Amino acid sequence: MKDKFLKFISNPKYIFGIYLLVSAISAVLKYLNGPLNYNNYLIFRNVFTNTVAQNNIYLQYPDVHWDSNHYGVFFSVLIAPFAILPDWLGIVLWNIANTLVFLFAIHKLPFSSQKKAFFAWLCLQEFITAAVSLQFNIALTGLLILSAVYIYERKETKSAVAILIGFFVKLYGIAGLSAFFFIKNKTKFILSFIGFGILFLVLPMLLSSPHFGLQSYADWYQSLSEKNLSNQVLGNRQDYSLMGIVRRVTGNADISNFTFLIPGILVFGLPYLRIKQYKHLAFQLMILASTLLFIVLFSSGSESPTYIIAVSGVMIWFIIQKEKTPLVIGMLVFVIVLTCFGFSDLFPKFIKENYIMKYSLKALPCCIVWFRIIYELMTMDFEKDYQLT
Repeated sequence: MKDKFLKFISNPKYIFGIYLLVSAISAVLKYLNGPLNYNNYLIFRNVFTNTVAQNNIYLQYPDVHWDSNHYGVFFSVLIAPFAILPDWLGIVLWNIANTLVFLFAIHKLPFSSQKKAFFAWLCLQEFITAAVSLQFNIALTGLLILSAVYIYERKETKSAVAILIGFFVKLYGIAGLSAFFFIKNKTKFILSFIGFGILFLVLPMLLSSPHFGLQSYADWYQSLSEKNLSNQVLGNRQDYSLMGIVRRVTGNADISNFTFLIPGILVFGLPYLRIKQYKHLAFQLMILASTLLFIVLFSSGSESPTYIIAVSGVMIWFIIQKEKTPLVIGMLVFVIVLTCFGFSDLFPKFIKENYIMKYSLKALPCCIVWFRIIYELMTMDFEKDYQLT
């Protein structure tokens, strides 16, 4: 019985199947519970509808959904195949499509099958949180991982495409450029990046018009600027970030993002000084882990469903550790308990609302892991101290 259990949990096919099942079931349940429960999908679908009608995709449309869109106009192209379907089918296929991108990225990671399965099991709780919200964060996590993996495989064009899809939808995708210094054929990458960048810029205009497409990018900037300001409010369900912790613990919502971003970027960039380590795949993977954490921890827009990105970074860091010391295991457990299950029934409602949510403590374990990653990137020998297989 024990051998069968171990075989089950170490085979990625089983956990991948669970992911697909969860994505389909969560979408069906959302649909059955009514439009208020799949509001995010209605926003996404309306991006396509409004792009075709050439209506501002960033305005409020209370007759269709509450809240507003914050994705780029290129998203209208991605959501189109789902938006033209009946909602009950579009929602399910949308969630499954996002999941497939994420699962494909796990499959492409340079780990053994057992480690890929372990990675997926450890990310399951955060995946469920994102899947229930019907969000793009699942696919975005996959795209960020793929953008790095394709560089390791010397598939520069595919890497550029993965980065650009993420960037034109949610800006976070540009973080895929963190692997730029590891690219062997930089000319091919740059030309691919420019070429597909122009293509993705133009594609939404084929659904609308050149004027509407260009105006939408200006509207997007305005929308994101306003959203950033609205996120920096004490006690809301946003800003689960390093800045959010400080703002909420001090009770000062006026602390600027730049107070953290500038030193944060400098710290993030320090490992790039270790040029001799570039050739080691473990070093490149650790940079990827740092990137996945950084973009969440230093964004005021980080919310609970966003943490599928950060937790994936934590799991990459953990898996490549050659020695799973008590400290390393303890940090992983801290992430699982407070980040992954912080909003679950594992904690009493009083603690969740008055401490974990109030002070953005969901971000705390990931902050600790990120600083640990930076320390390792700056001090460790990536030829000897890490293992991938």
